Amino acid sequence: MDIQAIIDAIRYHRIHITDHADQEAQADHLSFDEIFYSVLHGEIIEDYPSDKPYPSCLIYGESFVGQPIHSVWAYNHATQWAVLITVYRPDPDRWIDWHIRRKK
Repeated sequence: MDIQAIIDAIRYHRIHITDHADQEAQADHLSFDEIFYSVLHGEIIEDYPSDKPYPSCLIYGESFVGQPIHSVWAYNHATQWAVLITVYRPDPDRWIDWHIRRKK
């Protein structure tokens, strides 16, 4: 997946935020401006091309003050809309350098 497609969807307000993502953002005290900022300056760290109904990916980015944020986005190529599936502050015990999952 291409992060630029998701960035363009954010810039042109072609995004849908799931109820789950909204709840997780509130639980982690993340504003949507902060989440969008993290994507605009972020990178894809995992790709999920076989996700349904649309391929998705995990994006790592940072908040306005440099705190790590992970967000999962799906993208519909036909409509050029992006869907924020979930978002969270990653647990340092589960991630190496916020990019690689630790082995269990």
